[in-house]
Amino acid sequence: MLSAIMASIRALITEPFHRLIHNDFHETVAKMTLVDRLLFLIIHFIDKLGIWHRLPVFLGLIYLAIRRRLHQEYNLFNVGRSPVGVRFNPMDYPYRTADGKYNDPFNEGAGSEGTFFGRNVLPVDQKKKLMKPDPMVVATKLLARRKFTDTGKQFNMIAASWIQFMIHDWIDHLEDTKQIELTAPREVANQCPLKSFKFYKTKEVPTDFYEIKEGALNIRTPWWDGSAIYGSNAERLQKVRTFKDGKLKIDSNTDLLLHDQDGTPVSGDVRNGWAGISTLQALFVKEHNAVCDTLKKEYRDLDDEELYHRARLVTSAVIAKVHTIDWTVELLKTNTLRAAMRANWYGLLGKKFKDTFGHVGGVILGGLVGLKKPNNHGVPYSLTEEFVSVYRMHSLLPDHLDLRDISVTPGPNKSPPLIEKVPMANLIGHKGEKTLADIGFAKQMVSMGHQACGALELWNYPTWLRDVIPQDVDGLDRPDHVDLPSLEVYRDRERSVARYNEFRRALLLIPISKWEDLTDDEEAIGELEEVYGDDVEELDLLVGLMAEKKIKGFAISETAFVIFLLMATRRLEADRFFTSNFNEETYTKKGLEWVNTTESLKDVIERHYPELIKKWMNSTSAFTVWDSPPESHNPIPLYLRVPQ
Repeated sequence: MLSAIMASIRALITEPFHRLIHNDFHETVAKMTLVDRLLFLIIHFIDKLGIWHRLPVFLGLIYLAIRRRLHQEYNLFNVGRSPVGVRFNPMDYPYRTADGKYNDPFNEGAGSEGTFFGRNVLPVDQKKKLMKPDPMVVATKLLARRKFTDTGKQFNMIAASWIQFMIHDWIDHLEDTKQIELTAPREVANQCPLKSFKFYKTKEVPTDFYEIKEGALNIRTPWWDGSAIYGSNAERLQKVRTFKDGKLKIDSNTDLLLHDQDGTPVSGDVRNGWAGISTLQALFVKEHNAVCDTLKKEYRDLDDEELYHRARLVTSAVIAKVHTIDWTVELLKTNTLRAAMRANWYGLLGKKFKDTFGHVGGVILGGLVGLKKPNNHGVPYSLTEEFVSVYRMHSLLPDHLDLRDISVTPGPNKSPPLIEKVPMANLIGHKGEKTLADIGFAKQMVSMGHQACGALELWNYPTWLRDVIPQDVDGLDRPDHVDLPSLEVYRDRERSVARYNEFRRALLLIPISKWEDLTDDEEAIGELEEVYGDDVEELDLLVGLMAEKKIKGFAISETAFVIFLLMATRRLEADRFFTSNFNEETYTKKGLEWVNTTESLKDVIERHYPELIKKWMNSTSAFTVWDSPPESHNPIPLYLRVPQ
């Protein structure tokens, strides 16, 4: 009797919610607490109007804070068992370990090499739909580049290289020993550079957990620990250290990476690289070594091991800060996201207040960095399969690098003249390392700075990546070429990542009901219908992310952004070296000062190459095209601005 009464009361409370929300969310909302239902109603109402990005900045920040809270509650799923009652003393490990262990005091293995990818969306088994529609048909008709489209002045080739530099820090899947072969169907075979190709399937590993029974292992450390230059294990770290004054190996004559006898660069991560990534790796090796010099001068009692550990902490924090308040701000070029990303690092009280008084007032007022303790929201830290999927951004790459002449006097807006178009195929792998050696660090950096990267849109995936040589974890070429866009479509399905519409539902975003909800492009609608028919539920995630109408100023889709919103916070908030151990005792006073006074990639480049910046960079950010005008001063306080 009592249960019937309670059910009636619950139904009475729930009914008003159902009338106000999209039918697809009724079941999800029914599982929420009353407070979360009210919060969901707020963002859902704004989503129906499609206006959150047009709200005044302060209101936009409130919307994002609510959405982030809901995702932290409902879009973090652990894969694998968590240790119970196992704890270590963080004082025993006041530094980042080679393999990422001993960061989380309650879970020594969290975030280490060889741990499971987590989930933001529960797995959707697609074993019966791996080939529906055929990945090579999808790649040919909807992804393959027809004509290069760039991002204008917003985002340059350094920005494209940067996100690949980050991927080499964060994520890579353990592969099985079993190969799979894809063959181009007759309808597209004559348009495919490879008629068939082989690759290793992702290794499925039992989790010994009842909810998610299988998962994949990350062979990179998902912490923001600079593993692209340090490696994700002790063996790789041994190869890059000099074991003198804490420093890493670099060619002091060229300022580029050293190479072994096979021509493979000596760096933390060497798999599937290209000249752009190698250039950034070299830059941050120099940054690490410069930190070592400064710390040795200031603290003469620090030995090689201590100098290395402190310099790694500082350099990793600089990388994280550049990504947070520089790269992401240019990727999502709106006042609301500028405010949001600065609030992530500094809090709403801002840099001046934090520099003067330290961290005050929790996440909102003081920011994520410097919190009294890390917060993983009850789910062991990892990066997720969905995070991997939204970072499929190879369309950023052009067909050629526009090589510039930096031996002459700068032109208007500090622009150097074009001297050669270097095919991108000449800049990847071992061949790319040789080409980079001929070009040189300065010319490569300036050339990338002055060239816009590709747009994340349909029909803009580089054709040269449809016949590319992949590498193994040691940076050695494999015998089988691959068709990368076809492979990426297959990978999402193989790893049970939800397709586009289900992905949006799981992220509390209104799903599409027809192709016109996704795009206004009539040609795109025609091609989508040809590949998927009228069934929008079959739309692959990668295709949807490329086709989706973009928010003004966003280089990525809103759907991808929601994963960013959640995981960009998590990378800082769950890491004790950005929270409880972000202090002078761990970093040293001089080391913390180094991090706190570095605000951008421009600062890093200028520290090592001041003349390069002075002569060739006109823009405010190193991630925008360098001949762009500097940002003008806006007298209106950031939080009070209203989007135009």
